[in-house]
Amino acid sequence: MERKINKSKLAAQIQRTINMPVKKKREYDGDMGRVISTGSTLLDLAISGGRIRGGGLPLGILVEIFGPSGCGKTVLLSEIAGAVQRSGGDLTFFDPEARLNQQFARIFGLDTTKLDYKQPSTVTELFQAVRAWEPRSKKDINGIFADSLAALSTDLEIDNKDGDKMGMRRAKEFSEELRKTCRVLANEGYLMVCSNQVRVNVDAGIYGQKYTTPGGESVGFYSSLRLQARKPSEIKVKEKVAGKEISRTIGVQSEIRVFKSSIWKPYRTASISILFDYGIDDIRENLQFIKDYTKNTMYTLGGEKLAVSLDNSIMMVEERNAEKELKEEVIDLWEMIESKFEVDRKPKQR
Repeated sequence: MERKINKSKLAAQIQRTINMPVKKKREYDGDMGRVISTGSTLLDLAISGGRIRGGGLPLGILVEIFGPSGCGKTVLLSEIAGAVQRSGGDLTFFDPEARLNQQFARIFGLDTTKLDYKQPSTVTELFQAVRAWEPRSKKDINGIFADSLAALSTDLEIDNKDGDKMGMRRAKEFSEELRKTCRVLANEGYLMVCSNQVRVNVDAGIYGQKYTTPGGESVGFYSSLRLQARKPSEIKVKEKVAGKEISRTIGVQSEIRVFKSSIWKPYRTASISILFDYGIDDIRENLQFIKDYTKNTMYTLGGEKLAVSLDNSIMMVEERNAEKELKEEVIDLWEMIESKFEVDRKPKQR
């Protein structure tokens, strides 16, 4: 039997379809309406300089900082945590390794008396606490920090049961917990930053991945941004004492690579200098960047020559309170360089 078509009903359905708002495809992760700095101008730019002037970390994402021991992961994480607190936001700090002390935190402007501090032992314990966390205000920039994921175990490990299945169980717990947690981060607009250690992958073979991070593949899969910290080099200074020249290591310089990014383009790199008892030295890297990418033989600011010595140039910038001026010049130069590599192609035909 032929089915009759209700033309008026069909017309109404078509009209509703026409009036229905079209959902735009979300190109990138993160809310760029509220951005927090890493403490490094060049790293901020490498992360999202193409989306917002100056770049930085958007809210609503999971960030993993991974690399070998001593490459600056905890310093970078703590710099970001300090920036969140200085912005007036709340933060919770998970410290499985119990490494955060008041003296270390003070370097980054972190007030340990005003942060929600916990020392979880297991994967489940950490992520359940993350989902249950309630900041004072959801209008502010609020952050969740974990240093480090590699120190987390499972209930199975703690009970010393079924040793052969510990690794598989740990990876499964990371996957289960991250799947639930990342939805909360996006919906609530929280920034979560975690550090993680790399370990040699003995089963990699000739063409496999040489290094891996604890927790299976799930941390890398669910992270919107993965920052790889490379093995650092020493920053040394020489001083004359009683007529003798003495050299001392005052910090380290580490290269940070945007290993994976869903918030802008991956594979950008940035150099960060970390001074002991100071943290990230942004002025040092900014002055060096301008010198490296211009024809100047001396360090400059606004085209004016400062000094031949980097340390003397840093002092001159600080004496003039010209940190913001220097930063703006670096951003302008970086944007000019990036513009040279923009792909200007005709849109593909449908």
